[in-house]
Amino acid sequence: MTDLAALLPRIERLLDRLDTPPSAMPDWAKVRAARWSAQTRTLKPILHPQRVALKDLLAIDEQKQRVDANTRQFVAGRPANNVLLTGARGCGKSSLVKAVHAKYAAKGLRLIEVDKAGLPHLPDLFERLADADWRFIVFIDDLTFAEHEAGYASLKAALDGSLAGPSDNVLIYATSNRRHLMPEYMAENLGTTYRGGEVQPGEAIEEKVSLSDRFGVWVAFYAMDQDTYLAVARHWATVLGTPPDAGFERAALQWAQGRGARNGRVAWQFARDWAGTR
Repeated sequence: MTDLAALLPRIERLLDRLDTPPSAMPDWAKVRAARWSAQTRTLKPILHPQRVALKDLLAIDEQKQRVDANTRQFVAGRPANNVLLTGARGCGKSSLVKAVHAKYAAKGLRLIEVDKAGLPHLPDLFERLADADWRFIVFIDDLTFAEHEAGYASLKAALDGSLAGPSDNVLIYATSNRRHLMPEYMAENLGTTYRGGEVQPGEAIEEKVSLSDRFGVWVAFYAMDQDTYLAVARHWATVLGTPPDAGFERAALQWAQGRGARNGRVAWQFARDWAGTR
């Protein structure tokens, strides 16, 4: 009895939470970005979203042009596509999404961050956004799935196939290091057949491609060569007010070697260290 008596207040609080309607929408005239909490069914304003300028994203001009054009169409009320940005880590996928948001925020574009745990609840979010007089990008960062993970089917249905899909004022932009968002194994290629000179993938491969295929725009990012990495590092050092000197390139290359990568993120981190020690 004692245990039951102690448990009853907790059950009552839980029922109260379930009966509580979702909180009001943020004031989008003042809030430019928010985070979706599936647990509480609320949009939590991000008061100080990270600002990234398109001009500061170097060596990805083709990628910038493609994402900017799609976003410009969307903000203007014309047809546009969901976007999947994939490829090498640290090369600007997430920064590019933040940069186009910053560019078009004054024209009514709002950014909503959704983590993987929130994917099964996307229909709830879409329903709340449908009648808003704004344009929304639902941003899913660093997206990958394990085998048979629940969010996979939810996102697949949300992109194309569910009656509760997004309205015309919502697009999904996702980033991933995997082009097809899931691990791929050599054994899956054993189901591939060859008929009449054509390669026909097996069912396992078809299933994995079926999710990424529902994004209308694919944007690929690639690893940087040494000259590009140094150019990006020099740019950021100059932006931070500490122009490169005679020892800059050697220090930048040693930094990249220590990190085991040459990309925009590593160049930015080196430039901050360079500026902070001068």
